[in-house]
Amino acid sequence: MKQNRRTFIRQSSLLASAGLIAYPFSSFSTSMKNPTVGEIMDLFITHIPDAPFPGTVDTLKSGSKNQVVTGIVTTMFATITVIRKAIELKANFIIVHEPTFYNHADETEWLEKDPVYQFKRKLLDEHEIAVWRNHDYIHSLAIDGVQAGVVKELDWEKYYKQSSVLTLPDTTLGDLISHIKTKMNVPALRYVGELSQKVSKILLLPGAIGGRRQIDLLMQEKPDVLICGESPEWETPEYVRNANEMGEKLGLIVIGHAASEEGGSAFMAEWIRENLSDVPVFHVPSGNSLAVE
Repeated sequence: MKQNRRTFIRQSSLLASAGLIAYPFSSFSTSMKNPTVGEIMDLFITHIPDAPFPGTVDTLKSGSKNQVVTGIVTTMFATITVIRKAIELKANFIIVHEPTFYNHADETEWLEKDPVYQFKRKLLDEHEIAVWRNHDYIHSLAIDGVQAGVVKELDWEKYYKQSSVLTLPDTTLGDLISHIKTKMNVPALRYVGELSQKVSKILLLPGAIGGRRQIDLLMQEKPDVLICGESPEWETPEYVRNANEMGEKLGLIVIGHAASEEGGSAFMAEWIRENLSDVPVFHVPSGNSLAVE
C-alpha cells in the first residue's frame, strides 16, 4: 500500500493518457484455458510495477498453485459463510483482500489447537479451496484497484481525477453520510463534525493507512472532510475533534474497514472478467463482522 501512495498520482497520469483508467491492463486480456491458481496469480502480478515484492503478505493461505481453477470468488474476508458460498458455486479459488487467520501475516502456529481455526482449515482443505490474499499488489496497480472500486461503488466516477482527492458538488456532511450509507449498504457509521456543515473537497482513504499518514494528508490537502475505513480513536478522530474545537470546519467519516474496501474486491472480480473471460467469477461481499444495534 505504501508503494502505491508514493507513486499513485504520477503513474495515474500516465495511464490516463494511455486510456487505461477504468480497468488497468485490460489490454492484456487472455482466453487462458483451464488456468491454475498460480497462473492466475502470476497474470495479475506480472503487471504490477516492481513485482514480485519481497516479504509481501500476498501469499496462498490454503490450497496449491497447481490446482486447476473451477471458479473464483472475490471478497474482503474468507469467512466461513463466504467459503460455504464458494462451495455452493463450485468455485475452488477465493481471492481475499484481508487476512484469513486473524493476523496480518496469517501466522497459524499459535492457532493450531484452536477449534475455530481447525474448523475453518478443515473446511478449506476438505473442499480443496485455495485462498490467495491480494492486498499489496492490488493497491500497487498504477490506478489503485481498491480506490477505483470504491469510487465506482459510490458513483463518483465523474469526479474522480485518479487521486485521493475528489471535488463534489456542494453538499452537507449529513447528506454525504446518507449517500455513503445508501451506496455502500452500511446501516450506520461514525463521524466527527457538524451534520449541517458544507462539504465539497473530499479526501478518500479507504481502509486503514495509519493515523499519522491520514493526518499528514489532512494537513497537505486541507479537505472539507476525510472519508476513511478506520483509525485509532486517539489519532485521526482526536485530531479532527480538536480542529473543530478551535473553530475549523473539518469533517471525518469512518465507514468501517470492511465496507470501505469491499469495492476493491468487486474491482478484482471485474478485472478477472476483463482478463480471463473463460473463468467463472463471483463477487461475494463478506459483510461487517461487527453488528450495529
